[in-house]
Amino acid sequence: MTRETWATRVGFVLAAVGSAVGLGNVWRFPWVTAENGGSAFLLVYLFVVLVVGVPGLVGEFVVGRRAKRNPVGALRDLSGSRAWTAVGGVSVVTALVLLSFYSVVGGWIIRYFVESALALAGGPLPYAANPGAYFGGVSTGVDALAYHLLFLALTGAVVLGGVRRGIELGTTVMMPVVFALLVALAAWAATQPGATAGYAFYLSFDLATLRTNVFSVLAPAAGQALFTLSLGAGTMITYASYLGEDRSLPVDAGTIALLNTLVGVLAGLVVFPLLFSLGVDPGSPGPGALFVSIAGAFVRLPAGTLVASVFFGVVALAALSSSISMLELPVAVLVDEIGLDRRRAVALSMSVFAVTGAAAALDASVFELFAVTLVDRLLTAGLAVFLLFVGWVLGRDALAEFRAGAGPLAARLATPWLYVVGVVLPLFLVFTLLTGVGLDARVGFWPTVTLAVGIVLALFLAVRSPRSVL
Repeated sequence: MTRETWATRVGFVLAAVGSAVGLGNVWRFPWVTAENGGSAFLLVYLFVVLVVGVPGLVGEFVVGRRAKRNPVGALRDLSGSRAWTAVGGVSVVTALVLLSFYSVVGGWIIRYFVESALALAGGPLPYAANPGAYFGGVSTGVDALAYHLLFLALTGAVVLGGVRRGIELGTTVMMPVVFALLVALAAWAATQPGATAGYAFYLSFDLATLRTNVFSVLAPAAGQALFTLSLGAGTMITYASYLGEDRSLPVDAGTIALLNTLVGVLAGLVVFPLLFSLGVDPGSPGPGALFVSIAGAFVRLPAGTLVASVFFGVVALAALSSSISMLELPVAVLVDEIGLDRRRAVALSMSVFAVTGAAAALDASVFELFAVTLVDRLLTAGLAVFLLFVGWVLGRDALAEFRAGAGPLAARLATPWLYVVGVVLPLFLVFTLLTGVGLDARVGFWPTVTLAVGIVLALFLAVRSPRSVL
């Protein structure tokens, strides 16, 4: 069976941007930012995107394009060891956790979009009277289950079309629409009274807050960066496996990170001015912030129903563009490793996600386990392992893949990049993982650093291959 490839470079970039741009930018980013100090968190987040996100993206691209396989097959084939198959299999588990809660939130968004659009046509707006009580009633239960299945069905329909006719075509249409509508919403939000206070909360630089809380915001900033860039789950390995050899991986990674960050910043320029213009406390975040604080704000605005319809439409498109990459990963595993045709692979994967997502839709504690407790840690650990693989297993092959298709300037960065992804970033990610579970608070900063160094050194010794140049 001939493996599919992207039709154009623009198609790949927009598909990868679509994977990165989603609920992480619009749903998760505002409440994580508010929860961790506003502008202080934003600064740390942008730093992590630059020094971890871009090199990490290149690392996953190198693995995918080199192997032309999904994460399971890529790690096995490139290492020559079946032991790495299990490590690649963890990425399937991570995708399972991601889409299981993601499809539930996607269902919430579709519900709010449909209800806003119907109200625009003259019907009642159900969440108008009491947004908090309304969201509490629909966020779990049979209704949440039904919309979760609807969102999953839309995701499956795109993936069923394949790489070119499904994923590439869909994201090529969706992403320009998302950008254009976000720019329009941000321009509109700038005209609202109180918008300046929103910008101050979101963008002002508070050195004292940053100095005091930098380590406490490091873990959520890293988790948010990995979540929004689709790093650590293997989705970017899967997308890069459909690439040709003539693409510059560093240029593509930089473009994708830039566009993803732009969408996240634009979303903040919509959300925070809107909240401040109506006196809504941005320091009361949580998974329901988008559907309580922001939905409630729309109700109180002139032409709010129209704006709500556009806003939730944008978020729905962004969510769908991300969810298709999560579904494509297990589909690629079933097609490449088991030999199923795409139709059967999609059907089987959707059946599994329908069940796991149903658990999150029906039980708020399961949703919180997936969305809050597990996802950041799985993504952080996953990226650390992928980068150790690039630096200490692929080694010289990684350098050759980095340089393939890259210009002279980018090619000169190959060796420094390999040291960064093979040494610096695994140390950073393991330390972030330890601080995320609160170890630094219990044993102290330097003991945590020492433990992180010890863990990474042990991993270095365990995975180093003859091809390593480090």
